[in-house]
Amino acid sequence: MQFRCVTFHSTFPRCFSARPGAAERDIRRRSRLAAAFALLAVTACRAVSTTPSGVAPSEPCCLDLGRRIATEQRVGAIENRRFNHAQYWVALAPSLRSKALRTTPVGASTHGRALRAITFGSGPTTVFLWSQMHGDESTATMALADLLGWFALADGQRDAARDRIASQLTVVMLPMLNPDGAELFQRENAVGVDINRDVRRMSTAEARVLKAVRDSINPQFGFNLHDQNARTLGRPGNQRVGIALLAPAADVTNSFGPVRSDARLVAARIRAVLEREIPGRIARYDDTFNPRAFGDLMQAWGTRTVLIESGALPEDADKQRLRRVNVIAILSALNAIATGDFKNESADTYTSMPVNSGSAVDVVIRGASLVIPGQPPVRVDLSFNYDDALRQGRARVREIGDLDEVVAFDTVSAAGLFMHPAPAMLAEQGGKRWLRTGTTVQMTLRRGQDATSEVVREFGAKP
Repeated sequence: MQFRCVTFHSTFPRCFSARPGAAERDIRRRSRLAAAFALLAVTACRAVSTTPSGVAPSEPCCLDLGRRIATEQRVGAIENRRFNHAQYWVALAPSLRSKALRTTPVGASTHGRALRAITFGSGPTTVFLWSQMHGDESTATMALADLLGWFALADGQRDAARDRIASQLTVVMLPMLNPDGAELFQRENAVGVDINRDVRRMSTAEARVLKAVRDSINPQFGFNLHDQNARTLGRPGNQRVGIALLAPAADVTNSFGPVRSDARLVAARIRAVLEREIPGRIARYDDTFNPRAFGDLMQAWGTRTVLIESGALPEDADKQRLRRVNVIAILSALNAIATGDFKNESADTYTSMPVNSGSAVDVVIRGASLVIPGQPPVRVDLSFNYDDALRQGRARVREIGDLDEVVAFDTVSAAGLFMHPAPAMLAEQGGKRWLRTGTTVQMTLRRGQDATSEVVREFGAKP
């Protein structure tokens, strides 16, 4: 068995560029980061092995255990999906006091918020999980907090699965990679860059840290944790997709070499478990190779990478149910890697997943006539989306016209009725009025063409 230690000092020229007048400060910062990465690298000096020898497959895992962890170890300080960097690390503080967890500073965001890696276990196989590289995608970040609570339990509270993971895996987590984006609950970082499209240039501090950590620990497995569009549908049935999985392509040919094939089997195990938790709501993400995306390049660099995308479930506006689903998914994957059990999965379990099949709109009004002052009524359909697909709030016009084939979560049958937009919805120039897509919805559905006729329903803010 070959052992390999990975050095990381060569990554620092990419992590920090010297600025005029800042040479000494830059050297001190490199030294501090070198010491921090050394702590991670020590645990990475291990056998490169993906199927631990001498480890018997465990009992079927981990639906019931994941449910229990998600309930008993739920970090109550995080009650909804909008929280910032400071709130998150305060919430983690009780768990991080455990001797079972090692916290390592690994860098800082564009605005200087600390990025930290948390390590559990000391086994021969390294697994790397990173979350919230998009600041408004926090579901897995919540789930990692709950798993950390379970990892942190005292030795007296024995658990066979936790002991197995600790002895066979070294689990390195980098939660909330984009804390500046999380501050405003936006996708991009502080300079407007999508970190997951910055793998080639490494222009952002966050991308450089992610790459440097990956290079320092040389993980055999990786989990790229995201939230996808909450309006994404899956077939059959055009239901909202709860979880989308992917073993990302490592090249433009979309081939399956040994690395991606293993990732596919891990994803298959996740699907097999989750079908018992959210049946019919699991899909496969688009696998077109993207040379700017971290997941695809992680696969190409030799890390068996699985993408987990949290979508949406009914009556789950703050994704607390999906938080629990993520706990189950991640735990199931870790256990399968720790036992080597994922090798027993069938590739068909992965390839038979329905693919994400497009998205729906939030509301479509069908069959009504649109009334704009000074113009004859026009028989059209009108659709709109809320600014937040799950929490709703303000709505904006998406499309007007023949929308017979448009799929919507809420369809209003309005044949014979009249849509009256409020004056605030209409642009005016030279005495003429326009209704434009993208405008904020303030509209009343009435029985007649006259603006004083009976009100049937109001949409958006009241005029």
